[in-house]
Amino acid sequence: MAKVYTFSRRQYIDAAPAKVWDFISSPANLSRITPSGMGFHILSPVEPVMYEGMIIVYRVRPLAGIPVTWVTEITHISEGRYFVDEQRSGPYAMWHHRHFIEPEGDGTHMTDIVTYRPPFGLLGRIANMLFIRQRLKLIFDFREKAMNTWAARS
Repeated sequence: MAKVYTFSRRQYIDAAPAKVWDFISSPANLSRITPSGMGFHILSPVEPVMYEGMIIVYRVRPLAGIPVTWVTEITHISEGRYFVDEQRSGPYAMWHHRHFIEPEGDGTHMTDIVTYRPPFGLLGRIANMLFIRQRLKLIFDFREKAMNTWAARS
């Protein structure tokens, strides 16, 4: 049976939950919180605010600069509280990403939980140990800094 992994990150953002929600619920802001080395580019029309059933098509370069088309669907939204995106096609055999926000004092805690399965069975499991999990950590480290910079400037 194929191995499924979970990666999670929780961060404090010094901004009100409504403000954080407005930022993270806009697909146009995805490029602002993705490392430039990923070669992230949205290919589909960008709606100002996400909605359940929204399909977003990206081009990313997750490994060795090789471009990959990634298609995700926004499958669940609880306005101002959480949303879920799921891969429909792309670099993973399975990708399910839950984004939660909750008030904390004058700011917001944001929690991401990614459940994923690398492609290629045993080779994917080895790749996860060697670099996929570390790459996810680096992406979320970048995002944490980008969100803090955004909050400090807005």
